[in-house]
This record gives sequence, structure tokens and C-alpha cells, in this order.
Amino acid sequence: MEPLTIDGAWCHTPRVHADDRGMFMETYSASVLREAAGHGMELAQANCSVSRRGVLRGVHFADVPPGQAKYVTCASGAVMDVVIDLRTGSPGFGRWEAVRLDEESRRCLYIGEGLGHAFMALSERATVVYLCSQGYAPQREHGVHPLDPDLGIEWPDGITPLLSEKDAAAPSLREALDGGLLPDYQTCLAYYDKLRSH
Repeated sequence: MEPLTIDGAWCHTPRVHADDRGMFMETYSASVLREAAGHGMELAQANCSVSRRGVLRGVHFADVPPGQAKYVTCASGAVMDVVIDLRTGSPGFGRWEAVRLDEESRRCLYIGEGLGHAFMALSERATVVYLCSQGYAPQREHGVHPLDPDLGIEWPDGITPLLSEKDAAAPSLREALDGGLLPDYQTCLAYYDKLRSH
């Protein structure tokens, strides 16, 4: 796994074994993640979303603790997947990094607790599968508007973003910060240490 420039996120490109029958790959390995992150990931929920071109999901994050780590891959089609550092007090606060996930490269992303996550479908249809360390808990889950100019995410030109009502009504980064919604960096670091001790 290769670390992203945002601390707490890694990209994994699995080895694909192909022959005349098709192909096989190991998209997730607990031992590989443990070696990279220093801890494993408890699997509480697996999600699958199918999106048409332009659908933009996120920016989503959860309260820490316990947060919600995600391990994301694009099973078919292509998406622009974005990790955002929303941890107040982090040296990288407000920074984002984009990785193309698609059915050719088979890249996967691990997104640690406290980080924001969003993606946009680039293909006519895109299927994204993500493993989650915590189940859905609406009282702990929040969002930041993905088109907020203060975030400055460079979504692809020529694609009209399609947002859910909930994502379109999400607060700006400034509003989320002023409202005390964002995770605290030191709290996240303490939580990561706790995960490493198990």
C-alpha cells in the first residue's frame, strides 16, 4: 500500500491474475493493511452504490471516536475518489487528494477515521464497493458541501455534478468548523494509537 499525501489514507493496487477464463485479484488483505497503517480494520458493514455519470456523493465523515474508516474500490466503470483532511488542528487541514478508481487499474483506497470522503462517477455507470469499520449511524455522520469553494476540489470539467438533496444541503467547511462538527486531530491520533494497541 502506498501512502497518500494526506496522513491516514493509503492506495492499494492489487495484483491481477488473468487468463483465458477471466481474472482474479485480492482487493483487500487485513495483513497488508495492518503493515501499512499499523492496525487492522474491523468490518462492520459493506456498501455498494451504483451511480450514473456525474453523480457526486459526499463529502461524508463521522464523529471520532469511533469514526468510520472505509476501504473503497470501483468494481465497474470509473470514479474520481477524493480524500479530504477535515481534522481540526491537523497540519494538512483542508487539503484534499484525488485518486482515479476504475475497473482497469483496480486501485483501492483506505480512508482512516476522521477523514472526509467523496467521489464522482466518470463513466456512464459506476459501481463502487466500500467496506466500513462502523455501521450506519445517522446521529454520528455528517457532511461538507463538495462544491464549497473553500475546499477547492477540482472536479472534472465538462461533467455536471448531480447531488442528493442531503449532500446539496450540507454546510460549507467554514460552517462545519464554526458549528463544531469536524473531528479533532489530536482525538483522531489518540484513537489511531488505540487501534494500534489491539
